[in-house]
Amino acid sequence: MTDGGADYCFECIGLAALMNDAFQSSRAGWGKTIILGVEMHGAPLTISSLEILHGKCVMGSLFGGVKPKQDIPILADKYLNKELELDKFITHEVGLKDINTAFDLLLQGKSLRCTIWMDK
Repeated sequence: MTDGGADYCFECIGLAALMNDAFQSSRAGWGKTIILGVEMHGAPLTISSLEILHGKCVMGSLFGGVKPKQDIPILADKYLNKELELDKFITHEVGLKDINTAFDLLLQGKSLRCTIWMDK
């Protein structure tokens, strides 16, 4: 399908077997595999060091590369100064007693983000 492998492969599920499949699907010589999923069972990832030596690459990306200590204060300031418009992404608000409604809206594709209020 890709005539030799994909230049970039992403694993988002969190299974070592799929991480390995993504790595095997990347192009020999320069293919890059990016691991986004956290391995849910604690299984190790086993890949061929020879393929690494020949140029394939594996890297991880936790939270998209955000450095919380440095970046969250910057993002908070941008939000407070109205430079970062996050309110648009909140499509519904419900009280804690209606949390199941929030999940239903998400599963039905009717809600992007739902704020759950503890005191409503």
